[in-house]
Amino acid sequence: MIRAERYRGRPLSLVLRLLMTASAGIVILLIIFLFGYILAKGVPNLSPGLFSLEYTSENVSLFPALINTVVITFAALLAAVPVGICSAIWLAEYSRRGSRLILLVRLAAETLAGIPSIIYGLFGMLLFVIFLGWGYSLLAGAFTLAIMVLPVIMRTTENALLSVPDSWREGSFALGAGKLRTIFSIVLPAAMPGILSGVILSVGRIVGETAALIFTAGTVAKMPDSPFSSARTLAVHMYSLSSEGFHIKQSYATAVVLLVLVVGINALAGLAAKKIGGGAVSKQD
Repeated sequence: MIRAERYRGRPLSLVLRLLMTASAGIVILLIIFLFGYILAKGVPNLSPGLFSLEYTSENVSLFPALINTVVITFAALLAAVPVGICSAIWLAEYSRRGSRLILLVRLAAETLAGIPSIIYGLFGMLLFVIFLGWGYSLLAGAFTLAIMVLPVIMRTTENALLSVPDSWREGSFALGAGKLRTIFSIVLPAAMPGILSGVILSVGRIVGETAALIFTAGTVAKMPDSPFSSARTLAVHMYSLSSEGFHIKQSYATAVVLLVLVVGINALAGLAAKKIGGGAVSKQD
């Protein structure tokens, strides 16, 4: 409850507080409605046939798409996370703060983060599919998604590193630790919750991506034989079923599986962030 007497003489503060409370309430209601709608439409349509090992026109199995989603997510993160974290470490720890080069890199990262995904898809098709000759493949899709989420990982990691107090670095230097050991023993563990937040955002964007993957990974509904095999993810599978118009109920069921997958990944990452963050704080104590 908001107590009006606390805001006597400050009507603007009261109005802003009411607006923020109303906005938070609207967001919560929208999330509840979205989850409830997807579950109500999709859960009754879940069937054993949707989890068959092979896709056919009769069972429209989502199992191959589920495996492809896990594989392409892991491959994209494997390519983007090390580059993003190393770039953020250079920006936050080794570069001269306030230089024009740093400002240019940050501007470029923020610009790339706002580019529509279909542009990344066209770029990936021209570079990986056509120029490098990879064709419509998991590898082309994974590298395209890695380029797409790289700015998000880099910016969130940099902000997490900059949020670590300088006194922690100075204490490590005073004990005789070098720059590299300070970064990996003190700074990175303390910033790990923020870094994992960026990874979680990246996973959500990868799992829910369709436009970029249609242009790069293709839409073949089977488990890949090699990294150069064409395959569809859960989001592309759901889009294909809904656009065909013959399996709308199965597309809702696919949405339920996709929702559970994203929530599960976020929950596991959140637990890992709390555990790592708590361990880092206890070490400092």
